[in-house]
Amino acid sequence: MWVSQTFSPLQQAGRALSRLALAAGLLLLTACAGLPTEKAEPVVLATPWEQAGQARADAAAKALPSVWTHQVFPGKKSNKYQFVRLDGRPAMAVQSEAATSVLRQVVHRSPADLGQVKFSWKVAQLIPNADLDQREKSDSPVRLVLAFDGDRSRLSGRDALLSELARSLTGEEMPYATLMYVWSNDLPVGTVVSNKRTSRIRKLVVESGPQGLNRWRDHQRDIRADYEKVFGEAPGALLAVGIMTDTDNTGGKVQAWYGPVTLEPLSQPAQATPLATEARR
Repeated sequence: MWVSQTFSPLQQAGRALSRLALAAGLLLLTACAGLPTEKAEPVVLATPWEQAGQARADAAAKALPSVWTHQVFPGKKSNKYQFVRLDGRPAMAVQSEAATSVLRQVVHRSPADLGQVKFSWKVAQLIPNADLDQREKSDSPVRLVLAFDGDRSRLSGRDALLSELARSLTGEEMPYATLMYVWSNDLPVGTVVSNKRTSRIRKLVVESGPQGLNRWRDHQRDIRADYEKVFGEAPGALLAVGIMTDTDNTGGKVQAWYGPVTLEPLSQPAQATPLATEARR
């Protein structure tokens, strides 16, 4: 005998959020409010390997927003992160096999202070069958993730509900908006991909295909210009930055490396800032 069961909108959203938490979706890069604003000057975000031992204790004691933390997800296998030197560079190596987790750092940049983000990565191989445009295959060998504050009164009813549910599960609201720079198997560079469960998480493809494998790829992006392209509105404050590799949806395996991440003021007016991706062999 077949029996139909109907769930209320709240129950449906709760079930959706639980799945999303396991897939590292809405719970990515939630950040605390009320942190001091940094000056608009070049800042190399504190690297995880610099925050070990006494340095970590000293930073925590001073309540400085400079420590990377490893964010893991219930029911998910975590990535293995390790500091190495590769090709003469300091790097954070990541091994991911049917896994997902994030290294994130809480920051605070006011909208007026948003400038450029510089980052680099190196990928050994792509993830077979990964497709960022399909929820069940949405894996990427590397991601740089930026979380933003914003006018939460503009959230849709569904997104507001998901944010409240995220708070009830984790103690933190989901960010108003999350922008991810990603490497796709085949989507063209410049493609914008919205999360299938919430429009407040969007990906911007900055690498595509196997041509750049096994060499460092260096990027310099205009944060404001990219945010406006992806979300169609001006950005709020930048709250957190993270690096993320995920192979949990496809069950794949990948090796990748991340270089340090740097926030810098714009060297020229935003509209004149080149957004082209640079590669260094």
